[in-house]
Amino acid sequence: MTQAGEGEIRRIRPAQFHTTAGLEDWRVLGEGACAYFRTGSFTAGARLVQAISEVPGVGSGRPDIDLRHEGVTVRLVTITDDYYGLTERHVELARQISAVARSLDVPADPSALQGVQITVDALVGPDVMPFWRALLGYRDRADSGEDLIDPHRRGAQFYFQRMDAPRPQRNRLHVDVWVPYDRAEARIAAALGAGGRLVSDAAAPSHWVLADPEGNEACVGVAGAPGPDA
Repeated sequence: MTQAGEGEIRRIRPAQFHTTAGLEDWRVLGEGACAYFRTGSFTAGARLVQAISEVPGVGSGRPDIDLRHEGVTVRLVTITDDYYGLTERHVELARQISAVARSLDVPADPSALQGVQITVDALVGPDVMPFWRALLGYRDRADSGEDLIDPHRRGAQFYFQRMDAPRPQRNRLHVDVWVPYDRAEARIAAALGAGGRLVSDAAAPSHWVLADPEGNEACVGVAGAPGPDA
């Protein structure tokens, strides 16, 4: 682990998070650790959000919470001037949030989680990023010179991938779908069964490149799957 620039708070990697006991409800996606709780009604969801707001220290963890009729999604991620990711603080906070959900008989459903990133292929990233930054109202991600993020933490992250040469016969913009590590196989199978094809699994088990019937590409990615190769 490395120091995070947050006092004594230490950064942790996705694989460390996943192998920590008591975090079975959570999955690390491309933008932090997430959990989805099926509430079944807006009222039940509001009760869960209220209970989460009363967890000691929850304010310092700054969780992002999305309340819908069907359920509540909670995301834990630290965004500072020099870091974008998880810290040890999130481990205990995740445990406490799960405990609150259990006390209200609200089940977690990790299979419902996913994150989306838009990847733009660019010959010279610094030349094209200002356009997208201004168009979207995004800002630079602190720890990366190739990413733009929504300052309101709602929209999909944009990643600028360097090309060595123009590729006029290939799409220059594609979607990355981040799924829980234990859902990647099923998601890929579903996409292939819907007419897609596997372009490359050279980077598996971290990500796979797929394409639709007309050759438009998309990637399925996971973060920190437990195991010797994590």
